[in-house]
Amino acid sequence: MEFLSLLDITFFLLAGFGALVGIIFGAIPGMTATMAVAVCLPLTYALGLHHGLALLLGLYVGGISGGMVPAVLLNIPGTPSSITTTFDGYPMAQKGEGEKALKICVVASVVGGLISAAILFLFAPLLADFSIKFSYVEKFLIILLALSVIASLSSSMLIGIFSGVIGIWLSLIGDYSISDGGNGKTRLMFDFMEPYLFEGFSLLPVLIGVFGISTILLEAEKGAKSDIANQRIKLSKGAGFSLSIFNGRLTNLVRSSFIGTFVGMLPGVGGSAASVLAYTQEKNLTRDSSQMGKGAPQGLIASESANNALTGGALIPLLSLGIPGDSTTAVLIGAFTLQGIQVGPLFIPENTDTWYVMMTALVFANIVMFFLMFYAIKYIAKVVMVPKHILFPIIVMMCVVGAYAINYGIMFDVWTLLIFGILGYLVQKIGLEVAPLIIGFILGSQAEVYFVKSLESFGTFSIFFTKSPIAMVLWGLIIASLMFAVVMGFKSRARQKMELTQVTGSTRTASGKGHDTDND
Repeated sequence: MEFLSLLDITFFLLAGFGALVGIIFGAIPGMTATMAVAVCLPLTYALGLHHGLALLLGLYVGGISGGMVPAVLLNIPGTPSSITTTFDGYPMAQKGEGEKALKICVVASVVGGLISAAILFLFAPLLADFSIKFSYVEKFLIILLALSVIASLSSSMLIGIFSGVIGIWLSLIGDYSISDGGNGKTRLMFDFMEPYLFEGFSLLPVLIGVFGISTILLEAEKGAKSDIANQRIKLSKGAGFSLSIFNGRLTNLVRSSFIGTFVGMLPGVGGSAASVLAYTQEKNLTRDSSQMGKGAPQGLIASESANNALTGGALIPLLSLGIPGDSTTAVLIGAFTLQGIQVGPLFIPENTDTWYVMMTALVFANIVMFFLMFYAIKYIAKVVMVPKHILFPIIVMMCVVGAYAINYGIMFDVWTLLIFGILGYLVQKIGLEVAPLIIGFILGSQAEVYFVKSLESFGTFSIFFTKSPIAMVLWGLIIASLMFAVVMGFKSRARQKMELTQVTGSTRTASGKGHDTDND
């Protein structure tokens, strides 16, 4: 076990520090785990690969967990994956059981995180060994599947597809044969941009801009209202927490953890889908579903165990296939890029020490998160009261310095940061989605390379349909994901139409009563 020599005191301190900073980011409404990882990403270059991964995985685990604090105390999801935590957490806080609710969330979170880490350890190497057999054709179809899943599970299929296409288009800027060493022929840019964009936009400034600067612009647009809302925080002194709360609810805890891990394995789906699915399953299966949404512990258990199980699940496609499971793991690709390592089927066999280091960091970060939040929750809860006019300038400075230092002081990277920060802001303002866009940006150039290599090797388009049984299975999954999106779209429109009809009927009834009253 040579990797044990890599686990020094600095490694564990960085993992613990990352968990603490991640909790703070997650606890502040508007900040996310993705933003925490993106902002701190440049630091990993100076730390080295293993120490850098300890910090980033700590940030990832802490950022997902921290979202429970404002969800319970303010009814504001700290992260998108904390949406369902508000359903039962805030009603409990209103009853004076805020600390009890938070401790239930913490226990559920650590169990979900450890279960997902175990599944990651057991199945990622098997999937990597299997995917080594993939040719360029299967690799292209895997990426196509990832893009189709992202589109089909977005809020709207068309919006998801359009957002992903924008990302792919941006990834194709530069020398169109750069994967073969380049031939000096550029595309999709003006002549005066050639010196800067010959190799396309640098990945890390793009990530920091989209997830850092754009988030700050969106939050700053809200003004001081969110700071005023923070003054409503009231944390009860009487916790009333006991592990007996989990008696009879272990099935819910384990089931929700598996749901979170499975959803995390689906590229681009995200923690909000995991927590919603787990919460819905518990509501359908529990004996007393009428209490859910009114302060039921089982609702908190389902939500938090699922969204923390996402952390291990999302790393499975990243490390075994080179496909990011969510927006945060998309940013983690940047850490490997900084160190000159490519994630994919060969990553685990060729980097076994790094693989074990990552597993150790993931487990240790979950344990640190538990002790920090369980025993210091009263103090961590005060983080949500930090004035944003103090916090935001510090984060912007970190983003700019990080982007400038990534490629040894190239000023164009700072402009890239600002351009994509504004782009990320505008994308969200007009109703598009950032996650499909950024994953399209990461996967677009790879899809092009595998597509061209497939045609060069076999010389016919039919190879994508006849290469192997695996290719046919992948086509089946692609079609299934798109059909699922169409069906869900029809159901969503039907539900909206029904709700509109009910609202219209209620309005007419109220108007009729008012009219009768006037006649009287």
